[in-house]
Amino acid sequence: MGEPEPPRTKPVSWIIATILILVSVGGTLWVPLYARTTPKLGDFPFFYWYQLIWVPVVAILSWICYLLVRRSGGTS
Repeated sequence: MGEPEPPRTKPVSWIIATILILVSVGGTLWVPLYARTTPKLGDFPFFYWYQLIWVPVVAILSWICYLLVRRSGGTS
């Protein structure tokens, strides 16, 4: 009897997950994109509501990445 084979990973899933994580990190770290006050949403300048929108977006993108990596076999 030999050792059981490790689950095969799907590189496409990992590439997609990496791109999604980079988008979420890049969207919040690229400060010149949102370092302004207009347009305002109510009393909130653009800087604040842009950052607040990224909270659920990053959570959703992280969940999608988790599903992709879990489906591809994980990291044995």
